Amino acid sequence: MRRFSLVHAAVLAGAASAAALTAVPAAAAETKTVDRGHDRTLTFRADRAGEALVDVTAAAPGVSWANQGHESAVLSLYVDGRYATDDVVPAAFPITRQFALGHVRAGRHRLTLRFAADRSRGTRVQVSRTAVRVVSRGQAYLDLAHAPILYGRNGADWGGPFQNSYTDTPLVAWHEDVPAAVPGHRLLTYSYIWSNEDGGTSTPQLMARWGRTTDIEWIYQVEVDAQGRRVPGTAVIQAPNHVTQPFGGTYEGDHPLMQTCTLNNNICDTVDDPMRFFLSTSASLDAATEAREQIMDRNPWTYWVSDAESRREGKVEADPPTSSTTSIADPRDYLYLVVRKVTANPPNGATDWVGLSIGVRLKGDPTLYRSDHLFPDRSIQRDVPAATTVQLPPGTTSSDIAEITAIRVPTSAADPGSTIEVRAVNRAFFLGRDDEPQQSFLSGATPATLTKAAPTAVLYTG
Repeated sequence: MRRFSLVHAAVLAGAASAAALTAVPAAAAETKTVDRGHDRTLTFRADRAGEALVDVTAAAPGVSWANQGHESAVLSLYVDGRYATDDVVPAAFPITRQFALGHVRAGRHRLTLRFAADRSRGTRVQVSRTAVRVVSRGQAYLDLAHAPILYGRNGADWGGPFQNSYTDTPLVAWHEDVPAAVPGHRLLTYSYIWSNEDGGTSTPQLMARWGRTTDIEWIYQVEVDAQGRRVPGTAVIQAPNHVTQPFGGTYEGDHPLMQTCTLNNNICDTVDDPMRFFLSTSASLDAATEAREQIMDRNPWTYWVSDAESRREGKVEADPPTSSTTSIADPRDYLYLVVRKVTANPPNGATDWVGLSIGVRLKGDPTLYRSDHLFPDRSIQRDVPAATTVQLPPGTTSSDIAEITAIRVPTSAADPGSTIEVRAVNRAFFLGRDDEPQQSFLSGATPATLTKAAPTAVLYTG
């Protein structure tokens, strides 16, 4: 029997930065149903003022993100009567998500879970666990204190209010924290992952060039001084058309308020949608060694949600032509990889790129399956850890793979002669029947040099 109570969360690395949290258990010990007219209110106590985070494990009977008209049920979370965030619950099975609750003072507080009937297509949510912690000191506190609050996408032509309860919903978020140019200052960057994008890059392009069907964007960046205060004039957002634009909106404490305002999930600093997403940004990423998609790997349920949306929106076919600009094969028919490489001698220019494709040969099969499907514009064209996928015959497993190769791909007739140094494969896996990642079978250094004269190299032999 699962207990529905506020409990101590696991202590993060660098525990000195997290305040002790005294939790007052709820009276009931069983999974609780939250539906219209039946809020659930619990109490917690913070020993010190700080930024509160909450883990919520919830399921919604009769709901599935894959089924039109039954995509989700929504919980709205309130702290001491203040609206904090929505939790879009997309499945009848339990999913654990972490949200921010904002700044809380020292003392006792009320956390209320309310069924949001106006934005739900399901009728109830079952909550089996809730856990709160408060971070009050150190770099972890600073990173959380400046995290953005994102309101949902609006617009009558796109579905009006509440559309993020059934399409392109925010899933997870994280931060990057690096030294700024001024000694003692830090540069904080915050990114979100959405379940899909209704505009922008096509699904086949997403799979080939980015290795997923989600949308991933940085949304807010700010420089802070040695005391953790915003440096005037440094706060920016990723505005429509991917333009970096000064943030001119309002703040809730040090949390900027912003809104998704385009079909490809760019940001505006004017808020007019009733849905609010205050995702926890406590996760961090080393952009030099990790691909952004590896945040999804840490939250494997995000693959299920994104695949469900692709299927529901008709973007998945049993055997799509390789030239398709709209459809992909079943997501479980792909090998998912993250590759690290550098282009040099000379480096890529603004127009004449040399990209990278990944090829796979199977045992007893002469076909070379390629991530770019022989389209140069679907090759990997960035020198950061990059995800991609390779479509393979249904039912392929890692034991069927004879070799994985790296292929140099000039993207125009004016080949600049650049050399590609492939350094490592971070991970390689298939999705299971549950649409979640299976264990990676390849991880580590794969040194190889690709030149105009020698454009291919074997990275892995099965």
